[in-house]
Amino acid sequence: MHLTFDRKNYSADTLIHLYKNLVKPRMIEEKMLVLLRQGKISKWFSGIGQEAISVGAVCAMAADEYILPMHRNLGIFTGRGMDLGQLFAQFQGKKSGFTKGRDRSFHFGSNPHHIVGMISHLGPQLAIADGIALADVLQQHKKATLVFTGDGATSEGDFHEGVNVAAVWDLPVIFVVENNGYGLSTPSSEQFRCKQFIDKCIGYGIEGVKVDGNNVLEVYDAIVRILEDIRQNPRPILLEAITFRMRGHEEASGTKYVPQELFEEWGKKDPVNNYEQYLLSEGVLSNADVEAIRAEIREEIERGIAVAFPEPDPVPNTAEELADMYAPYVQQVVAPDNAGSEKRFIDAVQDGLRQGMERWDRLVLMGQDIAEYGGAFKVTEGFVGQYGRARVRNTPLCESAIVGTALGLSIKGYKSMVEMQFADFVTCGFNQIVNNLAKIHYRWGQNADVVVRMPTGAGVAAGPFHSQSNEAWFTHTPGLKVVYPSNPYDAKGLLLAALEDPNPYIYFEHKAMYRSITGLVPDGFYTVEVGKAATVQSGSDLSVITYGMGVHWALQIAKEMPDLSIEIIDLRTLLPWDKEAVAATVKKTGKVLVCHEDCLTGGIGGEIAAWIAEHCFEFLDAPVMREGSLDTAVPFSPTLEQNFLPKGRIRDKIKALAAY
Repeated sequence: MHLTFDRKNYSADTLIHLYKNLVKPRMIEEKMLVLLRQGKISKWFSGIGQEAISVGAVCAMAADEYILPMHRNLGIFTGRGMDLGQLFAQFQGKKSGFTKGRDRSFHFGSNPHHIVGMISHLGPQLAIADGIALADVLQQHKKATLVFTGDGATSEGDFHEGVNVAAVWDLPVIFVVENNGYGLSTPSSEQFRCKQFIDKCIGYGIEGVKVDGNNVLEVYDAIVRILEDIRQNPRPILLEAITFRMRGHEEASGTKYVPQELFEEWGKKDPVNNYEQYLLSEGVLSNADVEAIRAEIREEIERGIAVAFPEPDPVPNTAEELADMYAPYVQQVVAPDNAGSEKRFIDAVQDGLRQGMERWDRLVLMGQDIAEYGGAFKVTEGFVGQYGRARVRNTPLCESAIVGTALGLSIKGYKSMVEMQFADFVTCGFNQIVNNLAKIHYRWGQNADVVVRMPTGAGVAAGPFHSQSNEAWFTHTPGLKVVYPSNPYDAKGLLLAALEDPNPYIYFEHKAMYRSITGLVPDGFYTVEVGKAATVQSGSDLSVITYGMGVHWALQIAKEMPDLSIEIIDLRTLLPWDKEAVAATVKKTGKVLVCHEDCLTGGIGGEIAAWIAEHCFEFLDAPVMREGSLDTAVPFSPTLEQNFLPKGRIRDKIKALAAY
């Protein structure tokens, strides 16, 4: 079981460089395990026994090529020369760490080090690697991206989506599968039936390479050769590294579920000890050299501990916590330069996208069937002829991977628009939106310059899976901005505002409005203020606070009730929503109905009603009333659907509110 090394033509300097990078993470881990037993750190995910994979990778990659590690890849972070004081502060949850104490151990990234760390869901980083590689392809940079995953995580759909997108788009990504035989306590025999992961490659139409993951020279040489190839001939390659986890999934879980003979067998293949003995036997290093290298690393570790451990715990600063959910940005509203022309809602959306493409040459559009076909609703019809397939990209059916790819593009300074064919389908990309896009700036200061377009709403007899109003899922998610225009003017202006803002947006557009609602839309570039409601109709008897299709219902009902003076407030932005406008209308009329097409329970109307009750109670002349769709799925039959929708009940609520 001892390792056999082949130095090929690599110089002694290269061999020693590999050794130094191999020893450092091992020595850090040994120190951390001592500190864990002393109660000085709270948790540790060990990569002991697997260091050769990280080190072979980080030493092979160019310093400006991105690596996306997981929680057993300490060697990536140390190999990129991270200051150990800051790294240890990160482990300890201190303010000077990479996440200001907001996330754990290796859950962070650092653009100066060209590293993007994981989130706990394991699989989503594969698609982020796709986006980074896509940016390099678009800029014609001859670079590659390397992303790690474990054998257990390959069972997730994100693995399939990430690899498949890279294959279809010929992206220069190395997918490294660290096959250590276990996903926490579950052995490979209960995780998958294939004998080796490179067998999966034929299904994706890509190449696979299998290496001994404990042999640092073999890993390094394989990746060097792959890189030389895919930088010139971009395409993904899967590298399977066979290794073994010598400690628990994390220290608290232990290793009782692993047969003892496996530890004895793999202990003989220790990547550090074997490589050290090889260098000694070859005369590349002497015992004195080894001791000098280890002494230098030991001193560096102690210096880092001396910096990080005495630092006090972070002092909470609520203003800073709230501000850091979003990338710094102050909108400068651009006024229109002409009255424009009459346009349908769909024309306004298309106009906004087209002007966005012309204004930002690093804006990329992605979605199912959006290229030659023009999208399910023909919003991008003709775009591929104008802007080319590089920037108007048909995607496989993989919402999660495409949102992740959009985030990867952000890391390289691109803007992205992702079209969900229907808002209902966003469920397949939900994790990427709420856990990656929304949280990434708060976690480590990386913005997500992504707009997700969401064709939404009922009233077109499309049934339960093409008609949902799901905006409340996202208004509950700090870090996102959510807009929902009700007319063509706002549709274009809010879309351009969303594209301009470096933060992630969920942009709702009601399908039933596409070709039924028209209005004056300026021809040139302009933006609408995000977070600012509009008074659609002034009144004095009562207020209707709504958005989207609710605005049109309210206007129609107001016309049918000429004896009532109804003020109609169109929120337009749902996150953040305009508290000043809401307070002003409450103080003006004293009676308020909050309504929306979304189901009543859990809708944003409940949040607004609660805020009014808490902050504007003394101005109310009646209880705050709400109305929404039934708490059911959206039915297919038109008669059932009309009963589901709240339009008729809104009329009754207005009558009741006026009579109170």
